[in-house]
Amino acid sequence: MTHEAAGVPTSRNDDARQGDALQDEQPGSPADAHAEGPAGAAEGGTGGSGDAGAPSDDGALGQARPEARLAHAVRVAEQALIEFEIAVETFRVEVENFSRLHHQRLGPMYARLDELDAQIAEARAARTGDPEDLRKAQEARAIVMPMPGVDELFHDWIDSEGLSPEAAAMLTEQPVRPPKRVRPTDEARKLYRELARKAHPDLAQDEKERARRDEFITRVNAAYGRGDEALLKELAQEWAAGPVVPEAELGEADELYARLNWLTQRKELLTVLAQELEQSAIGAMLRMAPDDPDHLLEEIAEQLLGEVSQRETELAGLVQ
Repeated sequence: MTHEAAGVPTSRNDDARQGDALQDEQPGSPADAHAEGPAGAAEGGTGGSGDAGAPSDDGALGQARPEARLAHAVRVAEQALIEFEIAVETFRVEVENFSRLHHQRLGPMYARLDELDAQIAEARAARTGDPEDLRKAQEARAIVMPMPGVDELFHDWIDSEGLSPEAAAMLTEQPVRPPKRVRPTDEARKLYRELARKAHPDLAQDEKERARRDEFITRVNAAYGRGDEALLKELAQEWAAGPVVPEAELGEADELYARLNWLTQRKELLTVLAQELEQSAIGAMLRMAPDDPDHLLEEIAEQLLGEVSQRETELAGLVQ
């Protein structure tokens, strides 16, 4: 989860109050909106100043002074933004896991198909001697062994978070722990959401507390990305045993307006990120199987095996 610390007003809500205000697995919440994607979920009220500023039906709030109503609007916007961030982060993890597992499991099949295509083209060119067939054979062989560009050389070393887990493990001599699944288990997803809601850096009261939450959430994100349910449980215990932060007093109107404005800008940035994820090639593939993205890999593998078999039969007919 990416956090923009610059320009954040100092007033924050305490995580205990935030956690009580939210219920896990709320119907229709952005965190459960895999079918429509995080960007689509953002349209339903994720912290815009207009909806967030609407007063509650509660009579006491309706009679409260303007600063109290504005403070309530900030709380609503904070809750909605955190739910949206959770939706974006869970989708980002699935996109990166799918990309990594797709490369690991299906890469050899794609390479085999390219090699068979080259052999078929070369066999056909040898049989016909046609210049056009010779040209096609050369092009097919060039695809099998291309000259790598700079991006391709570093593709397996760097991802959106910097060094990939595999690269970091090699440099630190730690064991590689690739993701086992595209989508972590339901229990891992539940643990992640609870921790993100309680420990989110945007709920920090000062920069020291924000730094503590940033470091903690970084570990939470890494554990969730690997689907490490046991580690997420350990992190939940660690957070529960941590220091209790006193509740922050929300400031007066100017500070509250600044906070609300920052929340709105943060939502806009996340919306752009969500749209980029959904419009990527892997994101588009995931939207084809929103309920079971792990099964999609199996379906693609079966399709590729069928194509390999067809190519091998075609090649056998040409070299006889």
